[in-house]
Amino acid sequence: MNRTGQIATALLLTGVTTFSHSATETFDTDKATFRLKMVAEGLAHPWALAFMPDGSQLVTERNGSLRRIRNGQLQEDPIKGLPELVVSGQGGLLDIILHPDFEQNQTLFLSYAHKISREGLTTRVARATLNGDQLEEVDVIFEAMPRGDTGRHFAGRMAFDGDGHLYVAVGDRGEMDRAQQTDDDAGGVHRITTKGEPAPGNPFLDDSAVNNTFFTYGNRNIQGMTTHPETGEIWSHEHGPRGGDEINIIRAGNNYGWPKVTYGIDYSGATISDKTTLDGITAPLHYWDPSIAPSGMAFYTGEAFPDWQGDLFVGALKMQKLVRLSIEDEKVVEEEDLLEDLGERIRDLRMGPDGALWLLTDDSSDGKVYRLVPAQ
Repeated sequence: MNRTGQIATALLLTGVTTFSHSATETFDTDKATFRLKMVAEGLAHPWALAFMPDGSQLVTERNGSLRRIRNGQLQEDPIKGLPELVVSGQGGLLDIILHPDFEQNQTLFLSYAHKISREGLTTRVARATLNGDQLEEVDVIFEAMPRGDTGRHFAGRMAFDGDGHLYVAVGDRGEMDRAQQTDDDAGGVHRITTKGEPAPGNPFLDDSAVNNTFFTYGNRNIQGMTTHPETGEIWSHEHGPRGGDEINIIRAGNNYGWPKVTYGIDYSGATISDKTTLDGITAPLHYWDPSIAPSGMAFYTGEAFPDWQGDLFVGALKMQKLVRLSIEDEKVVEEEDLLEDLGERIRDLRMGPDGALWLLTDDSSDGKVYRLVPAQ
């Protein structure tokens, strides 16, 4: 055990559960030595991060606030003009992504939970124009239907492809069978234009039995989504139940199997499916059993850590770590666990324009933003 782990163990044995890392502390790994530089703290369940052309960052807080970090300082006043949303269970303000032409049109997209009395909750996406610290021209462009009664599995992760089409993940809402019901928007990835129309070339446009925004289905609860830096394909990961967290490449028309196949079991211990593969079902590129509760993902494309080039990084909530995956020919050939001694739930990962890997940690009142930088 390294010195950090020994200190953490000692603190646990004495009943002290808080653990602070200094900005000068280094972390030695198989292929790199790095340190964490704190950018901001005191956030309430930070969920997603976006990098602005002026060098500032926008951070969503699940409690319904959109915050700006400017010159390393978290601004006290949130961005105004957010769409109407609800904070319920796992739902609230979720992902943020900038329009590919943001510098020209100042347009961004937000995903969030929304509720209508007697009709229930759902995942929505709104398009808005950012004017200073105010959102204007807020327009709801996607709403997953039908609504549900649970506060679980909203998903909400988003990504753009090279054609400027927006991919939106919707969870099964805690009702597993909905993920195989293709006239129900739950449990899949939807591909839309920036105005909310079904994207041209969607795989089910000519199939009346499938909602025409569907790109894939059979997805349980996607909590990470990113664009491959070379192929341009959308990669995702999703939570399994007890076991069976998955990494998938999101390809047109694919059924990823939930709940017909799974490597996990129900939280009660009951069997969900005795199958891990079936004809017509796309197998995951990688899975975890037991679950790590993955959240956030990014390919490393910076120059600070040459041996990490092209590796995929995944955060973990339950297991409180950062996972590095080296992938060749769509197979994981190396897996390394990092930051196990940090003691924080990692909610989101982003590759920054500065070449650093950025992390968000999940906490109700002291969520943090870190940059992962070389130790030198």
